Amino acid sequence: MKLFSTLYDRVLQWSQHRRAPSILAALSFSESVIFPIPPDVMLAPMAMTQPQRAWFFAFITTVASVLGGIAGYWLGYFAFDPVVMPLIEWAGYEDKLEHVTGWFREYGFWIIFIAGFSPIPYKLFTVTGGMLQVYFLPFVLGSVISRGLRFYLVAWLLRTGGPQMAIRLRKYVDRIGWALVGVAVIAYVWTQV
Repeated sequence: MKLFSTLYDRVLQWSQHRRAPSILAALSFSESVIFPIPPDVMLAPMAMTQPQRAWFFAFITTVASVLGGIAGYWLGYFAFDPVVMPLIEWAGYEDKLEHVTGWFREYGFWIIFIAGFSPIPYKLFTVTGGMLQVYFLPFVLGSVISRGLRFYLVAWLLRTGGPQMAIRLRKYVDRIGWALVGVAVIAYVWTQV
């Protein structure tokens, strides 16, 4: 089944759209607050197919993501109980909130740095950071450094591969996609046992 190659082709088309930088900025901002899809899905093909603009795309992604993180922080700071907590309860994420809160108390500034760089949903940490009223300037500094490192690393890797990498990746994208689905299913079943 060629599901992933069809999606891959679609994303490559989007990455060439004249409004792609604006879409990348909107995706980066919203992912830091509430949206579930990371900006890497737009940044990667844009850097790969337009390697001469990869650093510009990484800059857009970093700035928009940090601004979204700041918005998430203020949302948690000012509207956690009336807005955020009902959404957490609706989604059944109370236990995740408890884990993130514990990590903040244990690791402080470093958890922002880790969350911003890793695939852990950054939005959980932006809103929780505001709810816990962590110091704002270290929060922003950790976000700038970690998000910048992550997005510039993605841009560098895919810029290095360039358009030839897009062609090679297209050949294996269905196998990679189904393998990731298999890993996700196994991980889910494993956690339920």
